[in-house]
Amino acid sequence: MIPRTLLLLASLFLPVAAFELPADSTQCLVGIADTWDSSTATLCLYQKSSGKWQAAGPSWQARLGKNGLIWGKGLHPQPTKSGTKREGDNRSPAGVFAIGGAWGAAAKIQKSPSLAYRQVTSRDLWVEDPTSPSYNKHIILDHEPTTAWEKKQQMKQNDPVHALKLFIAHNPPPAATPGAGSAIFFHIWRNDGAKATAGCTTMDVKKLQSLIAKIDPARRPLYVLLPRADYEKLRSAWKLP
Repeated sequence: MIPRTLLLLASLFLPVAAFELPADSTQCLVGIADTWDSSTATLCLYQKSSGKWQAAGPSWQARLGKNGLIWGKGLHPQPTKSGTKREGDNRSPAGVFAIGGAWGAAAKIQKSPSLAYRQVTSRDLWVEDPTSPSYNKHIILDHEPTTAWEKKQQMKQNDPVHALKLFIAHNPPPAATPGAGSAIFFHIWRNDGAKATAGCTTMDVKKLQSLIAKIDPARRPLYVLLPRADYEKLRSAWKLP
């Protein structure tokens, strides 16, 4: 496990002045955890109007990785001397990330017309094998899975917590770094939030449905996930909500 002192010092090595949220982004989901070791967060969706960020509604609770947070690979500068997200570390990636398409069990969901949605079938794979050139990529087979590898990469079906999910673009293709973490989503929490995750951000199903219904790709939506102290430290320089 990564020493807590290393995580606490992580922000000291981040070039804060070299980054700010993209000016054309007018929709931002902010997740605030108490510390780097927290497996819970408070989420709030913000929208920018006339150059000012305003909350689009009340905040709500979410679960994170059971080992807490660690810097991920997103739009923000990469830390130079701190730990970063690795496959299987059970930590949620911290930083600033684009929000991608949605996947689920239903034929249709309530969403923006421009938000991509795919009903998951047995032929849908999400590759979590770091040795594959398709690492952290969605693949649709032209046949039913037959090999052990294909079956292992299948997107989950018949599991209520994976009945609806929204992609968090951590370490996304086409420039995914092998082993830097894959398949990071917003999805439904397990046991009504009593259980932490392997790195995803999970929440009540109604909260997730409401979030997905509001996400508008034309607004260039972002996800900012940080411990509280780091959020306050970076808020002004990064122009966070």
